Formats: sequence, structure tokens, C-alpha cells
Amino acid sequence: MIRAIITALAAALALGLSACGAGETDADAAKEHSVTIEHAMGSTTIKGEPQRIVALDSSLADATLLLDKDLVGITTYRGYSTDLPDYLGDDREHAAEVVSVGDQTTPSLEKIAALKPDLIVSIKVRHEALYDQLSKIAPTIMPETSAHLFKENLLMLGKAVGQEQKAQEEIAAYEKTAKEVGDAINEKAGNPTISVTRFLDGPTRLYTKGTYSGVVLADAGLARPTSQETNDFALDISEEKIADADADKVFVTTYEDEEGIAVKTKAAFERNPLWKPIAPKVTEVSDTTWMTAVSLQGAYYILSDLAKTFGVDVEVPHVA
Repeated sequence: MIRAIITALAAALALGLSACGAGETDADAAKEHSVTIEHAMGSTTIKGEPQRIVALDSSLADATLLLDKDLVGITTYRGYSTDLPDYLGDDREHAAEVVSVGDQTTPSLEKIAALKPDLIVSIKVRHEALYDQLSKIAPTIMPETSAHLFKENLLMLGKAVGQEQKAQEEIAAYEKTAKEVGDAINEKAGNPTISVTRFLDGPTRLYTKGTYSGVVLADAGLARPTSQETNDFALDISEEKIADADADKVFVTTYEDEEGIAVKTKAAFERNPLWKPIAPKVTEVSDTTWMTAVSLQGAYYILSDLAKTFGVDVEVPHVA
């Protein structure tokens, strides 16, 4: 009996030491992490694996959460706030203590500094003018933009935070699902063309190949109408140009502005006789997941909407 007890205690001690050693190894690896990131504003060296990240762009906030890193600060933009959107699902667990550092257009440097971040991320087109000041607070990286570069930005961030392999795996899994959805749709519907139209509190837009939703459609191997076969970000259309929105399937989003201008514009288009042949082809989808998400998490919801609209039996993960 005594021998059995001694054996059990020895095994437990060995296990404890092993676990402790593994923990120390992980901690040491995090401390030893050192990488230089080339980005739109130059190069930034990051020493130590970042644990407190401030993201001034919502796309990079989503990417931070996807990589299982703690997000401590974000900016507010068109409904994106500390009450994080549902499409992020369980990833929101990594933002338990997140706070707002101000509006996306005018983030507060004081609030950012108070969070003591060890990495700040944004995009050049939004915060180029703040780069030098942000870099004095913490290492800062800024890719050129988000939109059509959301996958490349995820890889960049993954390298910066010591999660490059996870970033690669997440992208590969998403692209596999996109291909499965697209192949099923093309087989069932005979290679249909897909149009994406957005009603805003400004000009109505057609979203092309050079956009976030355009990349998702391309990853699925789905064709676009001639009007949207361009890498320009978007094309503004008036009621006279309604025919440019036509395709075999037309996905429509409506931005929820406070004054309801987008809804009124949509109603005007729908009353126009030129919209009549398009109306039966329309599927209305979320403006959040199709337009502002700009992340892998949002992209899965686009794929889910495509699968449902065409009635194909492909399981899309990460969609509630």
C-alpha cells in the first residue's frame, strides 16, 4: 500500500513538474518572440509576444480576436463598439475588458496610452497622420487598407503576434468552405452571376471584385456581371443606371443611417420601373456582415447567405 502511495505521489510530482516546465517554455517562447513587420508605413520590430492590443480599425479588431489575442481597445465606427457584433461569436471572449478609445476618425491618444498596449494596429488610409504619435506609445503596424486585403492583413497580424500558423490555418479552412459553397452553387445553378448592391445615406453603390464581399465571391468562384468586373472599390449608380445592378442573383444591403436616407433611397429605386425585372432576383442581406465586417468571421456569414439563397447543402461553420 505504502509503495503504491509513493508511486502515485511521484507520478503526480512528475506531472506537475512537466506541466510547470511546459508553462515556462510557453512563457519563454512568448518573451523571446521577436519579429520585424514590413507594412505600409515602414517597418516595425516587435519584441515579446503582444498581449494587450489596441485596434483602431474594426477589421483588425476582428482579426485580433480570431487569433485568440486579448483586445483591450477599439474605436467606434458605424455601430461597431464595445458591444461587439454577434457575428464574432465566441471570439468575443478575448474582448472581455475592451474599452472604446474614441471615434474611428478621431481616436484619443490619451485613452490609447492609458491602456498600456504592447501593440497598436490600424490601416494607413485611416490613421496615417497619427502613425508617429502612436508609435511612441507602442509598436504600431499599418497595412495600406482593409477591404480586399483582409486575408493578407490577418497573415501580417498573425506574424506580428506569434500566431502566423493559426492565421494560415484559419484562411485555409475558410477558403476550403468558400470553394465548397461556390462549387455547389455553380453546379446547381449553372454558373450564375452575382450582383452586390448597397443603399447608403449617399450614392447607391455596386460593390465590385475589389471589395471585401467581392473577394469572398471570388474565393467561392462565383461570376460577376460585366458592370462589376472591375477592381475599383465600388461604382456609384443613379436610378437611371439601375440596369447595371442586374444579374442572375442580386444581393442587397441597406445601411442603417440615423435619418433613414438609405431606406428612402431604396424605396425610390424599388418604385422605378427599371427595378421591376430585378426585384424577383433580389435577396436582402445584412449590411454588417456583407459590408462592414471585412473579416473571416463575417465572410462565413456571406457564404452562409449564398448557400441558403441557392439552396445548396453545404455546412458553413462559425455561423449561429
